[in-house]
Amino acid sequence: MSDTVQEAGQDEQSVATGGAEQAADRDSGSTARSEADLVREGDIAGDYLERLLDLLDYDGDIDLDVESGRAVVSVDGGKDLEKLVGSQGEVLEAVQELTRLAVQQETGVRSRLMLDIAGWRANRRNELSDLGRRTAEKVASTGKTQRLRPMSPFERKVVHDAVATVSGVTSEGEGEPPSRRVIVYRVG
Repeated sequence: MSDTVQEAGQDEQSVATGGAEQAADRDSGSTARSEADLVREGDIAGDYLERLLDLLDYDGDIDLDVESGRAVVSVDGGKDLEKLVGSQGEVLEAVQELTRLAVQQETGVRSRLMLDIAGWRANRRNELSDLGRRTAEKVASTGKTQRLRPMSPFERKVVHDAVATVSGVTSEGEGEPPSRRVIVYRVG
């Protein structure tokens, strides 16, 4: 298991666009944690995932980082790992939640760690950033509000961040999980 830990610096570009719903989409509301706490979370998560991979007899390399005030754990390697992602990332979300619970059990504090398996989340982030930018540019040029399909909190945050890079538009969340979606509209 690789335990290289780096601090990636400031959070991704974020522009306040108002609204309690977007704030909830962007952050789970936990307080800032020290880098040492985040490194410890990553180590605990890495150990948990290593045991899980051993039980499943899956090959995988575990990499630990600290980015944007949260522990980030990536598992890459064998083709079996795709089974831990699922068709739309639903298995990945479940494994992430189990990993967070394992960290919480040991630390007593709710973890915000982010898990990526087989590069799925990184690829999805790129796709969603493109979707958010394209949608925002379309809304800026046409003035027509766009409602995107329901998304997970991770997906909504990526879209909100991408929309925030386009001037003249903003976004907010609408609905209740699992049907919560991003709405993009022109301002001014």
